[in-house]
Amino acid sequence: MQKQENLIKELKKLYPKTEPALKHNSPFEMLCAVILSAQCTDARVNLVTPELFRRFGTPQKMAKAKRDDIETIIKSTGFYRAKAKSLHESAKKIVSDFGGQVPQTMDKLLTLQGVVLGDCFDVVEGVVVDTHVKRLSFRLGLTKNTDPKKVEQDLMKLFPKKYWYYLSNALIYHGRRVCDARKPKCSICTLAKLCPKNGVKNV
Repeated sequence: MQKQENLIKELKKLYPKTEPALKHNSPFEMLCAVILSAQCTDARVNLVTPELFRRFGTPQKMAKAKRDDIETIIKSTGFYRAKAKSLHESAKKIVSDFGGQVPQTMDKLLTLQGVVLGDCFDVVEGVVVDTHVKRLSFRLGLTKNTDPKKVEQDLMKLFPKKYWYYLSNALIYHGRRVCDARKPKCSICTLAKLCPKNGVKNV
């Protein structure tokens, strides 16, 4: 467990506080932002969501919206037709099945799109594994898997539950700022001493 403890310690030095990069003012807005973030930068999502939320910022308004209107607003995020469908269908399900409120349990939330439990409700039932978390977990020797579900299981076994939410956000921060997919900045990375790439044994 020493390496895991050292990793958390180093991440805490770099990122003492982590906030979701996607701007939102409600669980529903966060859900929408997560859906839009697929294959898209957070910066682009944050440019698009103000207009989306101004017009369709509640499940009720989104459910009644015309799919074409949603597509027009979110087009620059890519895969806009599929995303518009996800937004529309999720909103309708929230209204019809959950009384207009984003559910707060994992089993119900997974019937929608996106994961927002930790960001919106302080409920942690797993480790969110996006492309950054998957990449860094593999590079740091925390997992030998590349499937997100298997990576999550490996991380949950290695780290106490109290670190799960923080770990996800911290690795995402580090992946964006230092450990780039194509050109990782190893020369300035303070996690280098924990990285197998530098001769450190895997966990």
